[in-house]
Amino acid sequence: MPHPPSPKTAAPGKRTRLPAGIWLLGLVSLLMDTSSEMIHSLLPLFMVGTLGASALAVGLMEGLAESTALIVKVFSGALSDYLGKRKALAVLGYGLAAVTKPLFAIASSSGLVLAARLLDRVGKGIRGAPRDALVADIAPPEARGAAFGLRQALDTVGAFLGPLLGAGLMLLWANDFRAIFWVAVIPAGLAVALLVVGVREPRPAAVEKRHNPIRHENLARLGRRYWWVVAVGAVFSLARFSEAFLVLRAQQGGIAVALIPLVMVAMNVIYAASAYPFGWLSDRVNHGALMAAGLLPLIAADLVLATGGGWPTVLFGVALWGIHMGMTQGLLATMVAERAPADLRGTAFGMFNLVSGGALLVASVLAGLLWDRFGAAATFHAGAAFGLLALLGLLAGALRRQDGRGRA
Repeated sequence: MPHPPSPKTAAPGKRTRLPAGIWLLGLVSLLMDTSSEMIHSLLPLFMVGTLGASALAVGLMEGLAESTALIVKVFSGALSDYLGKRKALAVLGYGLAAVTKPLFAIASSSGLVLAARLLDRVGKGIRGAPRDALVADIAPPEARGAAFGLRQALDTVGAFLGPLLGAGLMLLWANDFRAIFWVAVIPAGLAVALLVVGVREPRPAAVEKRHNPIRHENLARLGRRYWWVVAVGAVFSLARFSEAFLVLRAQQGGIAVALIPLVMVAMNVIYAASAYPFGWLSDRVNHGALMAAGLLPLIAADLVLATGGGWPTVLFGVALWGIHMGMTQGLLATMVAERAPADLRGTAFGMFNLVSGGALLVASVLAGLLWDRFGAAATFHAGAAFGLLALLGLLAGALRRQDGRGRA
């Protein structure tokens, strides 16, 4: 069901100052992502090379970890709505992720690594929806797009800073995985401390009696406009499969193995640089139009990457992919926040993340099957086709809205 045009709540030329809590939540995300990516970027090599695990074991671990995070997000978001408390659950989630970091450093078996990875993802699942709902609670309504864009930008800085630090320390310390894992404990601890001390949660509205947020009546209160955003997020995920395929494409393009991680660094740099400007823009333009525009760089990226090639082609495709992420991820979070009742925002983010994550998993499986049977070009051509279908759907919805207003 298409949604009506989003209001432009921020006056042109007027700058709304973001509260300190938004910056602090962004810095918390930056520190924790730096810690996590220092470990996760090296973990497959550590498991296979040091612990003697198989590639299948690595794949199963990652699948279990991400599935666990998706499921937990739904319940943590609903719990934050039921309790009327966001920060406590965010602290629990970040704290649980922080205490897992030493386990990677002392692990002598794949079993302990798996346990640590699952606990880490449980922590991510616990904190994700309450944190996003807390951003929406703290941010002024006319600057929610900028707030989500800023948090996403700082989070993405951690996503490329962590692997860069990990690679640098590997060179400096002669591939000492365990020493690097111990270093990762520091930013994780700082993230939790900053959240506890620095972020203040707005006082929740008083309610006579709290109800289960995932009861049928409450889910119905989310409304068709919200579920339309969930559907759009799922379609976007189908068009944008796992970024692991970008790495595989870079390898096919003849890029040296030691330099392949720089492909993801480049993508995240562009993602981080574009997330806040497009978040700011989303407070001033029609959301549907910006979503449609955000599909264009994804379609172009898929078509570029389908041609293969070396460094120039791959980097151009990855740059377009990063622009798409910057244009759409904060925007979708803003739309979820705007279309959900304030007392159901945690539940709304949890359901959105579950559906989008499930669609991404399906898309990645299909992408892998196409890659194995028909080659890399088929995978990226299929992504472009899904993106084009999504774009046509958005345009058709816009035309239907205009036709309806004309007849009215």
